[in-house]
Amino acid sequence: MEANMNTEINYACPVMARDIVKYYKKYSHKHKFLTLKSALVKRTFFSDLTQDEKFAALNGVSFHVEKGKTLSVIGENGSGKSTLLKILAGISKPTSGEMITHGRISALIELGAGFHPEISGRENIFINGIILGLTKKKIQERLDDIIKFAELEDFIDNPVKSYSSGMYMRLGFSIAINVDPDILLIDEVLAVGDAFFVPRCLDKINEFKRKGKTIIYVSHDLSTVDRISDEVIWLKDGKIEMQGYPKRVIDAYLEYIGKRGEKKAEIQHQKEERDTAPDLEKRWGSREIEIQNVKMLDRQGKEKYIYEADEPLSVEFDVLAHKPEEDFVFGVGILNTEGVSCYGSNTFIEELQSRAISGTGKVKINIPALNLINGAYFLDVAVHKRDGFPFDYHHFRYTFRVTSGHKDVGIARIPHQWEFSDNIKFDNRE
Repeated sequence: MEANMNTEINYACPVMARDIVKYYKKYSHKHKFLTLKSALVKRTFFSDLTQDEKFAALNGVSFHVEKGKTLSVIGENGSGKSTLLKILAGISKPTSGEMITHGRISALIELGAGFHPEISGRENIFINGIILGLTKKKIQERLDDIIKFAELEDFIDNPVKSYSSGMYMRLGFSIAINVDPDILLIDEVLAVGDAFFVPRCLDKINEFKRKGKTIIYVSHDLSTVDRISDEVIWLKDGKIEMQGYPKRVIDAYLEYIGKRGEKKAEIQHQKEERDTAPDLEKRWGSREIEIQNVKMLDRQGKEKYIYEADEPLSVEFDVLAHKPEEDFVFGVGILNTEGVSCYGSNTFIEELQSRAISGTGKVKINIPALNLINGAYFLDVAVHKRDGFPFDYHHFRYTFRVTSGHKDVGIARIPHQWEFSDNIKFDNRE
């Protein structure tokens, strides 16, 4: 929203947030017969609610962004990131506080937002361009560039309801950057882009930075946040937990996430000790041999849940054989969040012939370097017979994260080196 005439504008700071508070209503059975009409007539829409019946999506958020700077906002789901962007874009108004912006804003927030599904991509370009303040003539001048950047030449006259999520994203991003905004707002929609288009988006963001545009970027992709940001805000429970130099804020956020992971693991272990009923979805087997106390350890032998890509990982767990066994196999597996197996091995595959196990013992596998790309992963551990009969199988029960400055795609970061003939030169390569 533009600042009003009574508000002093600092033109060096095109975005200023002053003590932003945004309440949302929590629905309660006590008010199920309360109508909107009666609430408006009595002017009791919020006063009828107790403090427990409304929650602050944002609670006292203040910051400013200088012209030409990129501010990224990070935080867990539900921390208030998208609410903040909607207030910045003028889609939503704060309950109290003031959001001051100066200049044309272009927002890429919700996938498909602002598109009419029944009309063509071409017609939607004109509608969105006019909403963003362009004349029909200006839109016509930029139309070819918008279509070309979105890679939709063959589909631009199709109704957008027939578009895939990636096509929606490409068209939305192309419109957003081609209206020549002073302030560009980008939410997590880039996550649906393909491996070829997202780098082009990031190149365009860097081009905007060089042109002195102001960018506010919300993402869970911390490596990109670190790369493009001048400053980072970490939102937690609707408040600014930390703000400042990107690496410092990101590291503090990752440390917090890691500690939460450790606490969750501790709670899970305590729950397992109290609850003797097996989790049929995530644990199964005869339990003649049991796996207990699974830990992920760093090179110092300390529990850890966030690793660098080239960092070692050790998986250690206790085993309890309720009676002597001769036929047993220990295995581990690593899967990504889509359930794709990134790595798996067991003692049988590695031709270790089991001979005897009884009572309590300990198993440990040491992985010198994870060599995984940036992302979240699940760890499976199991003990079973050679024919696959499960004694104890733990599936999707343990999580860890890999952070990497590398931009590889796929599943794993395979160790490699590039070699070039003398007539091929790179500026940043000896």
